[in-house]
Amino acid sequence: MQKETLFGKTLDELKQISVELELPAYTGGQIAYWLYKTDVTSFGEMTNLSKMVRGLLEEKYDFGVKAPAKVSESTDGTKKYLFTTGTGKFIEAAYIPDGKRHTLCVSSQVGCKMGCLFCMTGKQGFQGHLSPGEILNQVRSIPERKQITNIVYMGMGEPFDNLDAVMSSLEILTAEYGFAISVRKVTVSTIGIVPAMKVFLEKSKCNLAVSLHTPFEDERRRLMPIQNVYPLKDVISTIQAYDLGKYRRVSFEYIMFKGVNDSRRHVNELARLLNKVRSRINLIRFHPIPGTPLECSDEAAIADFQQALNDKGIVTTLRASRGQDIEAACGLLSTKELVKMQQPD
Repeated sequence: MQKETLFGKTLDELKQISVELELPAYTGGQIAYWLYKTDVTSFGEMTNLSKMVRGLLEEKYDFGVKAPAKVSESTDGTKKYLFTTGTGKFIEAAYIPDGKRHTLCVSSQVGCKMGCLFCMTGKQGFQGHLSPGEILNQVRSIPERKQITNIVYMGMGEPFDNLDAVMSSLEILTAEYGFAISVRKVTVSTIGIVPAMKVFLEKSKCNLAVSLHTPFEDERRRLMPIQNVYPLKDVISTIQAYDLGKYRRVSFEYIMFKGVNDSRRHVNELARLLNKVRSRINLIRFHPIPGTPLECSDEAAIADFQQALNDKGIVTTLRASRGQDIEAACGLLSTKELVKMQQPD
C-alpha cells in the first residue's frame, strides 16, 4: 500500500500526526522546518530528530518531494517543467523570468472539467485533483526555487474546483512556518466558481484573478460553459461584497479573440461592468490550439482596445507572450506525454 506523504501537510496536520505517533506535538514544528525551510529530501537528513523518530517517519510516511520528469527551455528563458503525479499522469509548471520578476505558474489539477473553448488543458478532460504536496512540489523541486518572486495558480486545472488542496497549499506557501512568501506575491486564477471564491476571499489574503474574456453573458456562455452555472453578474457582485483592503488586488484576464471580443462595444460594457470594482485588466494574446475556431486579434486591434480601456480609467496591461517555441499553451506538453505513454511500443 502506498504511504501517505508528509510534504504538503499544514503545521496543524503535522502536529496531529506527531501526537498520533506518540511524539511531542512540537515535533510537528520541527518536521515543518525540514519540509519547507530546507533543501533536504529524506527523513534521515532531519538531524535534530532522534534516530528513532526518523526511523518511525521513514517506516510510515513518504517524504513527498519529486524532481521534474522533463524540462523544456525557450529561447526567451521561459522553462516548462513536466511532473508525474502519484496516479501516473502528467502536469506542468512554467517558470518565467522577466528582469527582477521571476514568476512560477503552477497547476492545481490533472486536466480540467470546465471545457472552455480556448483551453488546451480542457481538451484532456479531467483526470484528477492534485494534493497540496503535488501543488507545492512544483515550487519546491525546480532548480530556480530560490529565485521565484511570484507564484500564480494559472496552470492546468481550475483551482477552485480543488478548493481544499489549494487552500492548504496557500497556507503553507504564505505561513511563516512554510515558504513565507508574501500574500501580495501569490495570485489564484478562477473562471468564477462563486461558492469557492467566497471561501477564498474570506480565508486567504492572496490576490484573485478572474477569467473574464467578454463582458457579455451570452458570449461568455459560448466560450465558457461555467457561465450557465455561475453567471458573470454573480461573480462581479461577489467581488464587490468584499472589502479587499488597500493592497489586495483583483485582476481580470481577457484573452483577445479576433472578431469575438475586441470591439468598442466590448470596451464600453467592460467600463460599465467594472466601474465599481478596484481592479485591472490583463489582456492576453490568444495562441491557437488544435481543434478551436478562435483566432487572435491583430496587434493594431489589441493596441486600440488597450488604449480605449485606459482612456476609460481602467488600468489595462498587455501580458507579454512567452515560451511560444516550447508550446506555451498550457497542457500541450502534458497531453503529448500522455499520448506517448498510451501508444504501444
